[in-house]
Formats: sequence, structure tokens, C-alpha cells
Amino acid sequence: MSDSPNPTRIVDAHQHVFWHKKNDAGLVQDLDEHGIEYAWLLTWEIPPSEDCASYHIAFNPTHVRPDGTHAGIPLVDLLTARDNYPDRFVVGYCPHPAMGNPSALLRSAVEIHDVKVCGEWKCQMPIDDPRCLELFRTAGELGLPVTFHLDIPYLADEDGKMKYQSIWYGGTVDNLERTLKACPDTTFIGHAPGFWREISDDADRQTVMYPRGPVTGKGRLYGLFDRYSNLWADLSAGSALYALNRDPENAMEFLATYSDRLLFARDYYGKELHEFLQTLDLSREITEKIYHLNAETLVAR
Repeated sequence: MSDSPNPTRIVDAHQHVFWHKKNDAGLVQDLDEHGIEYAWLLTWEIPPSEDCASYHIAFNPTHVRPDGTHAGIPLVDLLTARDNYPDRFVVGYCPHPAMGNPSALLRSAVEIHDVKVCGEWKCQMPIDDPRCLELFRTAGELGLPVTFHLDIPYLADEDGKMKYQSIWYGGTVDNLERTLKACPDTTFIGHAPGFWREISDDADRQTVMYPRGPVTGKGRLYGLFDRYSNLWADLSAGSALYALNRDPENAMEFLATYSDRLLFARDYYGKELHEFLQTLDLSREITEKIYHLNAETLVAR
């Protein structure tokens, strides 16, 4: 264990509610157990055509549709949690870009419900689809950061051939780069396996979604961060933790280089990320930025 300082405050910048068998009271209990002051709550809107039955075990069963598909994590659940615990949650919301008038819905959510984040964007469509770009530009006009989930549509098999993945979100980093370029006034917060695997330059040769082993060189993620100041990232879920933990020395360099644009976040419960960060020799300045200052810079309560 290093002498990495404990943060003075912790903000969880990627969280869900009525999720993985915890209601709002259960989530608040978890926040308390881990010294987290408050969390950003994010929606996940799922149209029937994008239903994935393997996720149903994680969802609130009250949102199952008559056809057996699930609506995901709707805004109403987040508002319920915030009404019950107004000091513990910031509310996010991302309407699905292919349904209705998403820009109008986002504007109304800001005016009516004080939504402060556009997220989570997690859709089975290219992230640079024109309908997505219009929503992202609206978010930028409203001063909302966009938290997005990236899962690639193809993965190399043992023979090096690219195999189609039936469940994917957003596309590749090429789709992401076009989005960053098209929406320079919008802040994007990257998340998920398709994003974090690009920390290493061997991403295209990996046969698993969550690569292990040492980082072999600076992956495309470095170039995106260097070229686009509107790209940020949260450290949530196994995807970020695996990417950092596979090579702690590289993690130190990455966290130090981009400490102004990285956010402590979990997307689940527990203390695994905090315990890993404590093994690194982070300065007090970097620690405070990652654990709360960057989140507070993007979103004021």
C-alpha cells in the first residue's frame, strides 16, 4: 500500500438507482458505507428493439412492458430517489435519440426537473449518427456533459478474424472521434469496455472485451485525449478498473497526464476502485481532482 492520500470528499459520477437489487435507500446506505457525499444518477432508456434479457436481473421489475421487454432505467426512478434524498443525488437523463423529439425532451427535463447531466447514452446505434449529434449539440447548448457507453461491434477471434458482437453500443473509437469533432462545444465523458480497451495499442488484437496483461504501448485513447479537450472519462465499472489494474505503472502515467479530466465513479457498489487508487502514489492534487473537484467543475449542485 502506498502513501496515496485519502480524498477530503468523494463524488460518485456514474451511478444508477433501483438497480442490481438495491432501491434508493439501499444505494444511500452504500454511499454512506464508502464515504461518498453524493452521486450522479443516470438513466438508460431502452426501446423494445434494443431489449437485452440478460440485463433484466439488474433492473426494476416495475418497468417490464406487456411484451416482456424492459424499459431500462427511466427518469421517474431517478426523480423518486432525489425527492427522497435531495442532498445525495444529481439527476441525469438521456432520451433515446431515435425516439420522439429527444432534444425537446432534454430541454424540458432541464427546465422541469433540474437535470444536470445528459446520460447515460447507451444505444445500439453509431454514436456519430446525425440524430445523436443533434442531441449532443443540445446538451452542449444547455451546459450538460454527456456520459456515453462504448461497446465495439467486432472482436477478434483466436484466428485474428473479426467476429460480430450482437450487442454493441456506439461503435468504435473512429465513430467517437467523429462525434468529438462534430460537437466541439459539448463535453463527453467516456465509459465502458469499448472505450477503456483503447488504453493499449493492442486493442484490435485482443480476443476478449476486457483485456488483461500489461499495456503494450499508448493506445488510441491517448491520441483522443490529446486532440480533443472536450473528452473526459469516468473510472466506473470493471472496464476502467481492468484497464488501470492491468498495468499500474501505466495507470499512474495516464491518471497524472489527464488528471484534469478524470472522474471517480462506480456504476455499481463497493470499494474496489477506491482500494486500487489507494495503491498508487497519487499526489494530493491529483487525488482531489479525480475524487471530487473535476465532477464539481462539470456539474454544480
